[in-house]
Amino acid sequence: MISVAALTDAFTAMGVRPGTVLHVQASLRALGPVEGGAGGVVDALSEALGPDGTLVAFTATPENSSTSRIYQSAVAGLSAAEVAAHQARMPRFDPATTPASPTVGALSEEIRTRPGALRSSHPQTSWVALGPSAAEITAHHPLTSHLGPDSPLGRLYDLDARVLQLGVGMARFTAFHLADLRQPGVQVREYRCVAPEGWITFQAPDLDDVHFADLGTRVLAAATGVTTARLGTADCRLVPMREAVDLADRILRRARA
Repeated sequence: MISVAALTDAFTAMGVRPGTVLHVQASLRALGPVEGGAGGVVDALSEALGPDGTLVAFTATPENSSTSRIYQSAVAGLSAAEVAAHQARMPRFDPATTPASPTVGALSEEIRTRPGALRSSHPQTSWVALGPSAAEITAHHPLTSHLGPDSPLGRLYDLDARVLQLGVGMARFTAFHLADLRQPGVQVREYRCVAPEGWITFQAPDLDDVHFADLGTRVLAAATGVTTARLGTADCRLVPMREAVDLADRILRRARA
């Protein structure tokens, strides 16, 4: 079992510095046993970041959307009446109480429930932040920029955030959506979900992550600011978000040309 103190030292050795804005993506199962579980990991991150650092996580809720892959899988094969009953049971999104989806990991939910954590209001792609920059990161999140430059993800880029991946591969490097949205010809689609006021529809870019694994391999081959370490049983990396997104943008433009 990894102690909180040992994990704090490991994060510091990787390059997590006091005052950093840090987006964490984690597979606790890959990391292995940690003193205090998810809470211990957050404690170690908070200690490494210090009082001036801000810890950020993705707290998406695709379960409340009728246009998500999770929903489509849940209603596959159901009759029209069964689909209607399923939709009637889907709870409204409440940024204060709705849990983060299990698909984004237990660490996101642990950060969401910490005293002082702030969460953005997007009913499908919310973000949570804990620390001095939390309000700046989460205050503005329009429906039409779910993972775009006007979202908390865009604020992380502006703030020169680092991305700490604990047992998570580049296939889940969420910030690559920012590079995708810089490309010409981005398509827009309709989304539908249960917001605080009930069912809503909105138009936003049609995003996918199926190409992230290959893109991540190419970005890592060119990046200079990435540090790696083996923590517990997990391969981990600390990635400068700006460098990764800018490299991904250039790679995508060259591929298109």
